[in-house]
Amino acid sequence: MGTAGPRKGGRAGVEAAARPLAEGPDAAAAAPEPEVAPAAVVTGDDTSVPASEVRPTPISESESQSASEPQFEAALDPEPEPEAGPVPAAVGGRKRLRAAMWPPRVSRGQLVVALLLFSLGLALAIQVRSTNDHDQLRGARQEDLVRILDELDSRQQRLQQEKAQLEQSMAQLENSSNQAKEAQEQTRKKSTELGVLAGTVKATGPGIVLTVDDPQGQVKADMLLDTLQELRAAGAEAIQINDVRVVVNTFFTDAPGGGVQIDGKKVSQPYRFTVVGNPQDLTPALNIPGGVVRTLESHQARATIAEQQKIVVDALTELRTPQYAKPAAK
Repeated sequence: MGTAGPRKGGRAGVEAAARPLAEGPDAAAAAPEPEVAPAAVVTGDDTSVPASEVRPTPISESESQSASEPQFEAALDPEPEPEAGPVPAAVGGRKRLRAAMWPPRVSRGQLVVALLLFSLGLALAIQVRSTNDHDQLRGARQEDLVRILDELDSRQQRLQQEKAQLEQSMAQLENSSNQAKEAQEQTRKKSTELGVLAGTVKATGPGIVLTVDDPQGQVKADMLLDTLQELRAAGAEAIQINDVRVVVNTFFTDAPGGGVQIDGKKVSQPYRFTVVGNPQDLTPALNIPGGVVRTLESHQARATIAEQQKIVVDALTELRTPQYAKPAAK
């Protein structure tokens, strides 16, 4: 049920009621109560009932106070400022999502999972590709399959031929390498042998040491040359007299003041022959009747022979280029 009728109120009434409160308690007490005209009550059937006949509904003091305070505040501030509305849910969700995703925080477990997923995807891609190839072969015609097999057979034959050629080339290279190594070894060995004969390298081996003492100075160059010839005839391979290496072009001369010169270099007694060769052949060749030892003793010289299992001939000579001799053409 609603009430209607002339009502001396509204904003003017509220202001009138509030003015005594603003002016002070005395003014509120002295202010006369406003006259209220009787109002009629309109019922639902559009009939009006006098206000004297309407029984007022009792209202508690608390309800009256709570109802009057909003009206009083609204009267003082009729146009309040609008409050800020609630933040939309979509905007708040975006902010939370952005805060969760940036800056990115990747843990070790997430990294391992990412690697595993990448490996799985790669394997699946390879399997799908191979499956597609098989599917293409399954869908091929018989003539295409025969042609593919023929091409594979031809390619296999070519590869087998290339393999055989490569193996043959490798065998030839190995043989050539072995032959080259063998040739180098033979050349090195021959060079060493020639160096021993030419006197450009040292020589070692079993042999004898012949010492000739000549206190009277009766030993001449020809006697030493005869001794050298006997040793060569007995198989001497390397000979050294004192500190002079004996080679193919070695020569002996008598020194003007006495003594002997070998290759233009004067040597003094005792004359020491260091010889590499077989001792069982060299010693008897020097001791034969009428041989070297007997000839030296007849000239008041003394010859001593000592056999040794290791003789070192360490005197070297410079290799001289022949002036007139040249290799003969075959």
